[in-house]
Amino acid sequence: MSIKDLEIPTAKHIGGDDLPWAELTDNIALKVLQVSNISGFWVIRNRFGAGVEVQTHRHTGPVFGTTWSGAWGYKESDFMNTAGSYLYEPANSVHSLYTPKDAKEDTDVTFVIYGANLNLDADGNVESVTDGPGVLQAYYAFLEEKGIACPDNILLD
Repeated sequence: MSIKDLEIPTAKHIGGDDLPWAELTDNIALKVLQVSNISGFWVIRNRFGAGVEVQTHRHTGPVFGTTWSGAWGYKESDFMNTAGSYLYEPANSVHSLYTPKDAKEDTDVTFVIYGANLNLDADGNVESVTDGPGVLQAYYAFLEEKGIACPDNILLD
């Protein structure tokens, strides 16, 4: 058997403007780029305005983040992610994402997330669970609510 006899997968491309933003709040927007039920990961792009605070959460799998603009950090850490930053979060890490209150530009971040986010209350108890299929469902619902057609080019498997 030669390579010519194998079914060779092809690359799939999504342009920067190919997917609409879902404006979740005045300061938080979301694009879902990919959801893989087979591999258990999901890829999202978030845009955060100044002064955003995300609920404390624990990741069940690793997370990889690339920051394209703006700045964000974790209340539990002393570093700040800025344009060009890459962040690795190991499985079971716990943190509370925030953007500076005096930010002059929106923060734009792409996250590759394996598993789920366990959203925690002040005592560390799980209040809710966020995963790829759930985020995709919410993304579609927000778009439909605004009268925006749901895209058919999100990478799914």
